[in-house]
Amino acid sequence: MIIKTVNLETVCGVTSRLPDNRLPEVAFAGKSNVGKSSLINAVMNRRSYARTSAQPGKTQTINFYNVNDAFYLVDLPGYGYTRANEQVKAQWGKMTERYLHGSRSLRAVFLLLDIRHAPSANDRQMYDWILQYGYRPVIIATKLDKINRSQIQKQVKLLRDGLGAGTETAVIPFSALTRQGREEIYAMLEELLGQGEPQDEGTL
Repeated sequence: MIIKTVNLETVCGVTSRLPDNRLPEVAFAGKSNVGKSSLINAVMNRRSYARTSAQPGKTQTINFYNVNDAFYLVDLPGYGYTRANEQVKAQWGKMTERYLHGSRSLRAVFLLLDIRHAPSANDRQMYDWILQYGYRPVIIATKLDKINRSQIQKQVKLLRDGLGAGTETAVIPFSALTRQGREEIYAMLEELLGQGEPQDEGTL
């Protein structure tokens, strides 16, 4: 996949109406400190298009990026930010649920998990939401560069077991630092968007 153009086309807040996009959508969800903005920048081949911050919980809107005039990459609000009050957390959850329930163009949800840790209660809830609304979850295990190569299989199993996910659920280890795993994500996007043959490359 070659990324030629990226445009932040729509930003939806709590009371915003979701866009009626005709192009297919793929959404990215994850805890507020899991490295979602860094991954999105790597996937879009841009250095700082999605805003990264030392302060977790920065994404409080649903952001729709038009990629190549071919599909939308949808950045969902980061969840699990401990300093956010309960009302704000509830609003983020409602926004995400409203999107999962209301989008007519969503093809799949990429769920980002830190490869170093077992899934949290929020991670498990997000995974269950994805399944509940009938979408195919793809797990991206971020911060791959923080562990030894010999630990990868063990940590991937930890994520699968923590979610109750079977082997049919793809898990792609990824490092924003080295970009390892990006080609596997591109291959998965091409498969989901009907731009290539189904591939299992890079899934564990």
